[in-house]
Amino acid sequence: MNYPNGIRKEKKKDSIINSWSHKNRGLSLEGEINDSNEYYRNIDKAYIYKKPTPIKITKVDYPTRASTVIKEAFFTIPSTTDYNGLYRGKYIDFEAKETKSKTSFSLSNIHSHQIKHLQNIENHQGISFLIVRFSTLDETYLLQTKYLTEFLTKEEKKSIPISYFRENGFLLKNEYQPRIDYLKVVDQIIGGI
Repeated sequence: MNYPNGIRKEKKKDSIINSWSHKNRGLSLEGEINDSNEYYRNIDKAYIYKKPTPIKITKVDYPTRASTVIKEAFFTIPSTTDYNGLYRGKYIDFEAKETKSKTSFSLSNIHSHQIKHLQNIENHQGISFLIVRFSTLDETYLLQTKYLTEFLTKEEKKSIPISYFRENGFLLKNEYQPRIDYLKVVDQIIGGI
């Protein structure tokens, strides 16, 4: 094949793999949820968005407008959860987490203020839940806040066993469009379609 200027650029497999594994590590669940939410918006089914992390910028370098770099910033308040929005007239709020563990989800992965936030949403008739992916097992579960609260009240453990997700959560199967159709479960929660 004739390449421009006769130069053939070869992609190094290692650099592609390293780029993916380091740059996008931990984002596969969030990426799939973001794609699912975009799909829901495109078909006018739901309006659910990833919340931005609240930060205050304190130092910026302006060499040129196109190459502005934030040099220093800090979190202004603890962030609540990852996603919120509206579906069928209901407010939805949830947190998405991944774990490599095959046996449990460590509660150290979710902060107490996030749990309290999910509980507050539920107390005000909103729909709140966790989506947890056990990446090694390729299993993703939606666990309603009421079951999270029930576990936290009854158990003194530092992690939620996968058996609890299997008994009390909803298994979310990967699909084509949307990739993670968690609204099927939300329909069941609100007495749906």
